Amino acid sequence: MPEWKAFFIKNKQRLMKMDREIQQIHNELVDEINCLECGNCCRSLGPMILAKDVDAMCRSLRIKPADFIEKYLKTDEDKDMVFKEMPCPFLGMDNYCSVYENRPKACREYPHTDRKKFYQIYALSMKNAAVCPIVFGVLERILEYK
Repeated sequence: MPEWKAFFIKNKQRLMKMDREIQQIHNELVDEINCLECGNCCRSLGPMILAKDVDAMCRSLRIKPADFIEKYLKTDEDKDMVFKEMPCPFLGMDNYCSVYENRPKACREYPHTDRKKFYQIYALSMKNAAVCPIVFGVLERILEYK
């Protein structure tokens, strides 16, 4: 949304000092929004899969890493490992993740709105807002700090 971009341009220095406020907004929205009712991230965003993510998922699935990689992963244009297809192959019809305890780091950290130096991922957050109601809410509430 244009307001978000304009806010960032005008308030970048201020955003650099707002981590505590953004963390609080994030926490409030996580309490209000049930991710299991949404699941948009698991349907549309392909997380980067690290080697240790592969190892963890393989242990939980009891599958060899080579077999896992062949069945589920591909290398994208940035040379990162990602799922071959979306939605995530481990997303159930009930929006539960069948490898939740061993899900990839990118999934554990999503939607990233609780991280330090949030201003560094502001542009990514503007894109993620189309997918995630938590991100959308964080960006909307940040506007109140004009």
